[in-house]
Parts: sequence; structure tokens; C-alpha cells
Amino acid sequence: MSDFDSNPFADPEAANPFADPAVQQAANAQRTTRTNSGLDEFNPFAAGNTTRQTGGGTVPPPAQPTPAMTTPQTQPAVMMPSEAPPPYTPSGAQRVDTESLQKQQEELERRAQELQRKEQQMRDAQSGVRTNNWPPLPAKCCFGPCFYQDFAIDIPLEFQRVVKSLYYLWMFYSCVLILNVLGSLAYFISNSSGGVTFGLSILFLVLFTPCSFVCWYRPVYKAFRSDSSVNFFLFFFIFFFQFCVNVVQALGIDSFGTCGFINGLHVIATQKNSQGYGVGAILLIVGIMFAILACLDMLFLIKVHRIYRSTGASFDKAKQEFRQGVMSNEHVQTGVSDLAAGAARNAMSGNAGGNRY
Repeated sequence: MSDFDSNPFADPEAANPFADPAVQQAANAQRTTRTNSGLDEFNPFAAGNTTRQTGGGTVPPPAQPTPAMTTPQTQPAVMMPSEAPPPYTPSGAQRVDTESLQKQQEELERRAQELQRKEQQMRDAQSGVRTNNWPPLPAKCCFGPCFYQDFAIDIPLEFQRVVKSLYYLWMFYSCVLILNVLGSLAYFISNSSGGVTFGLSILFLVLFTPCSFVCWYRPVYKAFRSDSSVNFFLFFFIFFFQFCVNVVQALGIDSFGTCGFINGLHVIATQKNSQGYGVGAILLIVGIMFAILACLDMLFLIKVHRIYRSTGASFDKAKQEFRQGVMSNEHVQTGVSDLAAGAARNAMSGNAGGNRY
């Protein structure tokens, strides 16, 4: 209920819980402790407040504002550096290698020229006009290439490997002829009777190198290019002769123009010294090279013949192509017509003379 139920004549301190002597004693003790620690005399809101020394301890002053806090509002947010940055020095990985860039540029230009040359050859092949490109001679040379050769354009894909192998075989044969000249020279130095062999070796190098290219390599190249039976038969005949010549050259008959087993063993047997052994070894090596050439000739001869037979070609087809090629030749037609006209004139002049008498 309200205050009307209370006793107005009662002691006001009797209902106060803080009037208890135990509570007042505890409050006085707490107040004494705060006084000794100096908390009662410290006013945190007083201006210019400093640390006060009291009997109970030291009260630190409030933290002073930093210079950044007192900076006026016109100062920029980003502070300017007090010192200049160190100079920039590029590292080794950042340095550009001009020589490598130059090499890459030259390689790209070379590939671009090669691509342009291939495109020009393809355009020429489509238009029927072909520019000779073999042997690859510099532009400043006094005479130009004599043949046109491009395996990727002329030769079907399934026969390119065979034709390229025959081309490398011809190059190997040319190198062996050069070694034969060097071996013949060593044989001539060690034995005065080797002068004929040395002279004939030079003749064989000058004669057989171009003749082998024209007589058996170009026919097989044209045979695979146009499936010509005539060129196949021409290759078979001349290449078999090439095989026989290589066998004789491997023998190394004295005064025959080649180094081989016979004259090599003869030098070793007659000159039993270091010079004779060295010259004999050179002659035997050249003879082994000719023997390897003979074996390769036989292998390629059999392989090309199998390819030729697999295409269904025959000797009758070769004769038919030969007749068509001869009769379609303008020079042959001109010669036959001139011969026929001359025979007709002679016959008419003879008949006229007989009628006169």
C-alpha cells in the first residue's frame, strides 16, 4: 500500500540499510583507500592537468595529442617523402639481349623468304611455268641452275622417301669419288706406278659425277613424277651398269683409276712399314665405300623395280609412250617431214631424168 500505512512516529534511520554500522565501516575503509591512492584529487576534465603526487602514488597525465592530430585541415592526406628514392637499376633478367633478337629477326626473314619461294613455285607449277632451281647457285654466279627439282610438288607423297634416298645415294657416290682421288694421290706418293691411277681418278670424278646425275637420277625423278615407263626402263638399264662399275671400282685393279682391295693389300704386302700400312688402310677404306655403294645400288634397283611392277606398268606401255613421245616431238616431226620431202624431190628428179632419155 501507500505511505499512509507507515508509522509517522518511527525512527527514519531504522529503515535505512546504509545506517548499519558494519556498512558504514566498510564504506569509510573504501573511502580511505581511494584517498590514499589519490583518485579523489584527480580531475580528468581539468585543463592542463598534470601528474599529482599524493601520498598513495602517482597519477599519469592524459596522453598529449600527436602532431598528426594537430595538423591543420589544409595538409594533404599523403605525406611527401622526406628523401628521394634510389636510382633505378635494371636487373640482369630485364636486360634485352640484342644479339638474340637479331638472330630471331634473321630467322623470321629467312622463313618468310622460304615461304615466298614456295608460294611462287606453286603458282608456277599451276600455271605451267617452272624456274630452274638446281644446282642452288648464288644470284651473282655467271650461269644459272640447269634443272627444276622440288620433291614436295613433283613427287607423290608415297614415293618422296624413295626419290630422296636416291638423291642422297648420288651425293654419297660423289663423295666417294672425291675420297678416291685423295686415296689415289696417297697411292701415287707412296708408289711411283700409281700415277695412272691418280690421273684416271680425277677423270672419273669429273665425268661420273654429272653423268650419274643426268643418266640415272633424273630419269628416276621424272619417272616417279609423271609415271613414265620409258624413264623407268632407262633408270633400270643405266643403274645396273652403275652397279657393275661400283663392283669393279671396289676391287681396286691397278692402273684402273680406283682404290680398292687389290692395290690396298698390295701396298701393305710390299711396303712393310708405317707409311705402307697407312696408305694401304686408306685404299682399303675407299674400296669398302665402293662395296657399300654396290650393295645399296642393288637394293634400290630391286625396290624401284617392285614399285614399278606394282603400278601395272609393262614393256608394251613403255614402247607406246616412246612412240607417242617421238611422234609428238617437234624436232622429230620437222626432221621426218624434211626427209620425206627430200626423198620425194629425189624421186621426182630421177623420174624426170629417165623420161628425158
